[in-house]
Amino acid sequence: MDPRALPPRLVIDPSLPPDLSVELRSSPHVLRLARSGWRMESSRNLTWLFVVPGLLMLLWMTAGTAPAVVTAIGAAVIGLLRWLTSAYHRDTRRKLRLAYEHADRYILPEDLDYPCQVLLRRAQRAAETILGSRVHRAGLIDTIDNRVTLPEEVWQIAQRLRKLSAMHAEHSKIVPKELPTGLQDAFKPYSTALDAAWTSLSKRVRNLEQYAKQVVKADKVFHAHQRLEALAARTPDYQALIADTVRDDLARAHLRELTEQARQARELFEESIHEARRAAGELLRPPHA
Repeated sequence: MDPRALPPRLVIDPSLPPDLSVELRSSPHVLRLARSGWRMESSRNLTWLFVVPGLLMLLWMTAGTAPAVVTAIGAAVIGLLRWLTSAYHRDTRRKLRLAYEHADRYILPEDLDYPCQVLLRRAQRAAETILGSRVHRAGLIDTIDNRVTLPEEVWQIAQRLRKLSAMHAEHSKIVPKELPTGLQDAFKPYSTALDAAWTSLSKRVRNLEQYAKQVVKADKVFHAHQRLEALAARTPDYQALIADTVRDDLARAHLRELTEQARQARELFEESIHEARRAAGELLRPPHA
């Protein structure tokens, strides 16, 4: 499947404590239940109290097992089921409570309309590209701390997209599809405000994608640079080869060519790193800049 067609992933406020973030991220189905307003009833499903004795009675009748043995097995099974059910309910109730307490600290794909989902997915994909790059892992694009700034940037974008989605839905309910003659101008400022917010968020995501594009370019040059460094370590072998096989004047020309190629590769690598850092700086500018 084309990654661009996938929905965005769950986004959690990066300022939350790590243990709480892991807890919320581990149970997206519970977060969805909380978002829908679902409450866990305290009543228990007692169906198994009737099913288990029936199965034990069948065992006793078909296998001829002694009643005392059947009773012991039944008591053990009922006790185990009660313990498992109780543990599951406690864990689910605890996670549901956390989901309600921190309802404004996570954003589900369902919180966004389709256009906003697509925009958030683009932002997440750009951040993944940057954090997964060789130059990031090598610490070569350290103008900002990507591990801190990028999750925060995606979170800020997701928050604004959620608000925009809600206002889109509200606007669609309030504004009639067919406006009476002469009233179009009265509604226009509200539509314009939504369009302006969308344009601003789109620009913010494009800045993030531009940074990712420069990082990809730097990654390719970095890979070639590493190969060149490996060859540079064998320069004496190449010098000896040239000296043994061609005349002195050609040897000097070949050596100058090797040196020039190495210089150009290094300059290209340094330029690509500079461009990636410049693109990263765009993320620090205010959205209205």
